[in-house]
Amino acid sequence: MQQLVADFQHTSWQEAVAASFGIISVLYSRKENILVYPTGIVSTLLYTWLCFKPLQLYAEGSLNFYYTGMSIYGWYVWQRKSSGSTLAISYNSRQEWIQCGVFLLVAMALLYGVLRFYTNSTVPFADSIASATAYVGMWQMARKKVENWIWWIITNAISCPLYFYKGFVLSSVQFVVFFVLAILGLQEWRRKMSNNASMLNDL
Repeated sequence: MQQLVADFQHTSWQEAVAASFGIISVLYSRKENILVYPTGIVSTLLYTWLCFKPLQLYAEGSLNFYYTGMSIYGWYVWQRKSSGSTLAISYNSRQEWIQCGVFLLVAMALLYGVLRFYTNSTVPFADSIASATAYVGMWQMARKKVENWIWWIITNAISCPLYFYKGFVLSSVQFVVFFVLAILGLQEWRRKMSNNASMLNDL
């Protein structure tokens, strides 16, 4: 407990701002609000620096860089008009599930290989799994797939102990919050899909 308190006291302003904007971003995502992207970009840019410098979580660092790029892409896709309406929430097709599985396995293999043989990472396996699932989750979120929340639940469950092990306690707590919000987000997006289906049936 004393170590926990000490770690909180030594939290940098960069980590505090990154964690705060990260939580705000997820709250906007749950509400299907486009502000998920500008707030998320602030968080991911700061975490890119934190992961590469003090944390030596290289896969997570590259992941946050990827988050930034995908946030710009998602921002564009979410606000783009298509046939007079914005992109709608949907479930994965069978083909999209296969694409997710291939994406996950390739990302895990590449990340682990790079971390294991070309960096001084002390947690290559956990870092590669957490990052690979998040790569898929971010791609799915940009396409407004309900299943994006499942990937975030897995990512957060792994990232919480990973960041705690590295001494970033505030970020570890942030992933606990993310874990809960991801469960709530999954429930909310499923409810929206159910309501949309009911409205179509009533027409």
